[in-house]
Amino acid sequence: MNKILVIFAHPAFEKSKVNLELCKAVKDLEGVTFRDLYEIYPDFLIDVKEEQKLLLEHDVIVLQHPFYWYSCPALMKEWIDLVLEYGFAYGHGGSALVGKLMMNAITTGGSEESYSQQGVHYYNVGEFLKVFERTAALCGMNYIPPFVVHQSSDLKSHEDISVYSDLYQKVILTLRDTTLDIRSLSEFQYINEYILDQFESWSV
Repeated sequence: MNKILVIFAHPAFEKSKVNLELCKAVKDLEGVTFRDLYEIYPDFLIDVKEEQKLLLEHDVIVLQHPFYWYSCPALMKEWIDLVLEYGFAYGHGGSALVGKLMMNAITTGGSEESYSQQGVHYYNVGEFLKVFERTAALCGMNYIPPFVVHQSSDLKSHEDISVYSDLYQKVILTLRDTTLDIRSLSEFQYINEYILDQFESWSV
């Protein structure tokens, strides 16, 4: 069984019904360690050694966050800058994360169609997330397609949101229970699609 480390960052968490439900769906699962960065480090003073210790103890790193300006919130960027340091995560002697899996789990205000050459954002989500994919590669980690909830602000009812929170839980359980076919994942833009393909009875 893989150990999952969810690094969560949302500076306005209380306003995000979708992220609240996504977090509830996974934070107490067996084998999952959940870290709310804005709750733990409101002063941005990150305990680098503690975070590195947690990374060493886990097999899968999930970066969960809203898609702010095509990237992550400031505190998550600070976490990446400080924790994935030279000599630990990359560079001479920096092999601590080799072989681990890394994934983004994001919410966006825009539709999937808006993230295309015909849409207002021009590039697709995967292209915007290349910086995370390359960060994982530099650290010797295997980056897997993201979990994405589009148009999250349009999801108002518990029933609408639970479709995605249930799916997110299934993603995390699949990663935890090592039932993921990594080779097949490359065929999908989002891990959502892979899970739905594996469980055809599910419907979004």
